[in-house]
Amino acid sequence: MRPEVQQFDALVAELTAPGAPFALNEVAIDGVSYRNYAELPANLGEYFRHMLNHGDKEFAVYLDQRYTFAETYARSAAFATALKEKLGVAKGERVAILSRNNPQWMMSFIGTLASGVVAVPMNAWWTTEELDYGLRDSGAKVVIADRQRIERLAPLVDSLGLTLIAIDDCSDLPVAALAFDDLLAEYAGAAMPAVEVDCDDHATIMYTSGSTGHPKGALSSHRGILSALYSWMLMGVVSKQVDIEATAGEPRQPCGLLTIPLFHCTGSHSAFLLSLVAGRKLVIMHKWDVQEALRLIEEEKVTWFNGVPTMSAELQEAARTSDRDLSTLKDIFSGGAARPPDQVGKLASTFSKSTPGSGYGLTETNALGAVNSGAFYIANPGSTGRAVPAVTEFRITGPGGEALPVGERGEVCMKSPANVLGYWNKPEATAEAFRDGWFHTGDVGYMDEEGFLYIVDRIKEIIIRGGENISCLEVEAAIYSHPAVAEAAVFGLPDERLGEVVGAALLLHEGHSLDEAALREYLAGHLASFKVPAHIWFRDEQLPRIATGKIFKRQLKADYASALAHQAVNA
Repeated sequence: MRPEVQQFDALVAELTAPGAPFALNEVAIDGVSYRNYAELPANLGEYFRHMLNHGDKEFAVYLDQRYTFAETYARSAAFATALKEKLGVAKGERVAILSRNNPQWMMSFIGTLASGVVAVPMNAWWTTEELDYGLRDSGAKVVIADRQRIERLAPLVDSLGLTLIAIDDCSDLPVAALAFDDLLAEYAGAAMPAVEVDCDDHATIMYTSGSTGHPKGALSSHRGILSALYSWMLMGVVSKQVDIEATAGEPRQPCGLLTIPLFHCTGSHSAFLLSLVAGRKLVIMHKWDVQEALRLIEEEKVTWFNGVPTMSAELQEAARTSDRDLSTLKDIFSGGAARPPDQVGKLASTFSKSTPGSGYGLTETNALGAVNSGAFYIANPGSTGRAVPAVTEFRITGPGGEALPVGERGEVCMKSPANVLGYWNKPEATAEAFRDGWFHTGDVGYMDEEGFLYIVDRIKEIIIRGGENISCLEVEAAIYSHPAVAEAAVFGLPDERLGEVVGAALLLHEGHSLDEAALREYLAGHLASFKVPAHIWFRDEQLPRIATGKIFKRQLKADYASALAHQAVNA
């Protein structure tokens, strides 16, 4: 084992020893014993009080809005009080948040969780049909939303009995909505409600697309989220001690550029919630634009960047010819999808004073898993990293669930108190994915002698497009609902910019006609835009089968990927 790896592990042991800041103990959850941080806060409401330590420092910057940590906490407390006093939302009930990234999303999240209410961040790309499913499944009756999303929610208000809280001015819309700012003004100065919340009480339901049709709601406890946050805090402390030179001369206040959706764990947890204890300012982009990102990095003195690999690749390419001062940028992370190994060297070359990094985690693990950064990442660019210390365990398992030795490929399984409690309203899916404390990820990988994890394949039928998980079966179901379609197969195809895009092969019923434009228009009413196939092929004969009679998707994927590659070469 390399000396720097041994040094890292020794520092982790020192910081997690009895009496140390990250001391460990054991905790039992549903009869399974886990390593646990002894000094974990009682709940997220207690964790949020760290914001008051940063008082008048700027926290959230968005367009022309600027809020300090103290202002954000005060507004969150007012919102929490409004939920309780005006709307009568009780502990354990669900409240949905449906909006593009903005400070009000964050305030809603803080206020909801601090008052013991379960937050349900919903995908802002979802259509009315998808939102109908998510709201019925979660049981959320109160929804905080921006104007664009309220327009999509309007047809559901009466049938679902929704109470809408509008972040934007929606007074001209034909649907009743309370104004977010009016609620905050009414309860301005109110203290955060005092609610007894246990560490293992329900905190969030975050929807994730898997291999089985409709998205599943991953139900997390307060402990689950806090365990992830404390693990990243520990890793940050250790990493700074390992690489003192790289962290020397850091600005007084760290600053992050928020480019990824808050309805994903990477955005809500590692970007947003971790900033509350670190005192990190977050500059929220209205939408991704690489030139605007460069401007914000220079003007706001951004030190930390995290985005899907596409974003960091575009940032690196634009920075090569830009005359903007990007010298404050210290960390360039990616998540949500695999970063091509050759991109690591390009980032290290273009941003010579920055540290490239990548992470591996899932909604079901509250984004906690493995991290690869700095010298480790440059030396092992094809790896997703080592397990984040100190409560996370990885195991590679064979077909019978047996643990496999170093170097052998199998299913990647994770055990950690950061794992969610299971899937909301889906006991069968929970029992299949969570066994004896181990979450079975559906990813295929192996580990080397130093504990570096390599992801090489996927068991689950999902496509990862620019960091968004897409269920093949969900897209197929939407296609099959068209009366002209007899057979359909959906599969992922390689894409240089997004990693993967959706492909579909179809056979129509005899006597029916349909073209790509008409199918896409039809699907737009059933699926979020990122799920609509980018490539569609109509076939004149039955789709190929394997011996069991199932459609041979692997062959279709290989054939059409080869055809696209041939077209690109000859274009």
